[in-house]
Amino acid sequence: IKHYQEKYKFTILGYVIMPSHFHWIISTNNQTGTISAIMREIKKYSAWDIMDFLKNNGRIDYLEIFKNAGKRGHKQKRKFWNDRFDDVIINSKEFFLQKLNYIHNNPVKAGLVKRPEDYKYSSARNYKYEDHSVIYVETAGF
Repeated sequence: IKHYQEKYKFTILGYVIMPSHFHWIISTNNQTGTISAIMREIKKYSAWDIMDFLKNNGRIDYLEIFKNAGKRGHKQKRKFWNDRFDDVIINSKEFFLQKLNYIHNNPVKAGLVKRPEDYKYSSARNYKYEDHSVIYVETAGF
């Protein structure tokens, strides 16, 4: 992700990585890249990395799932990410905080942790503890 931050000059304001999906709030610079370009590249290269990891760690069962999903498309041998993504323009501090709280509470709602800041792959830790060990987040806010 850091590579793409440098390439496309975007700032991460919040994120959560769940077992089946991820959410993030970013601020983009449309002169260096659109959200579509950023998502296309991150999905493409992270899928390769994840599939290599699964192959190297003997998780053939997961690779078969992705292989079968790829059969539904014509161009892909395997499919990891959904084709679409949702994006919303955040234009107020109140809306930013609403979305940030929503993504931070995903692991709690899923029963993975009791408190948002207890989930390792969430920017709730960045905001609560200034812990940027997983992903750097601009916590100065919106």
